[in-house]
Amino acid sequence: MGGYKYLISACLCGHQCRYDGGGFDLPHLRRLAEEGVALPYCPEHAGGLPIPRKPCEIVGQQVLEADGTDCTAEYTRGARGALALCQQHGITAAILKDGSPSCGSTRIYDGTHTGTKIPGMGLAARLLSDNGITLYSEVNLPADVKE
Repeated sequence: MGGYKYLISACLCGHQCRYDGGGFDLPHLRRLAEEGVALPYCPEHAGGLPIPRKPCEIVGQQVLEADGTDCTAEYTRGARGALALCQQHGITAAILKDGSPSCGSTRIYDGTHTGTKIPGMGLAARLLSDNGITLYSEVNLPADVKE
């Protein structure tokens, strides 16, 4: 087992892996990865989706692009990879990008591709939570993570 305490959305550590090819410059979260406290992971890219990629939203039990292209298999593969990493490294908590169809832990887009957010969880967040992994987001950080 590794020394990682958290699985973290790779985009929160500055990795350019978001759907639009961007990432976030959050030095306090990047530092967690640099110090080996957090293991960066992007479920969408790991699941086989390119960077950049068309935005997807959860619609019922599927993850769809605005034109109806079904990306559920890639999102599911990425979610399973996140759980496997947590199990492999003994990780019991994750810091995930809220709003994402993979990583959203409290809210996601409503499936209309209009920018409307609703309460909900992304596929990876749901699978991790269902398997006992404690979830945090970039706006709801664990007490031991300081900005």
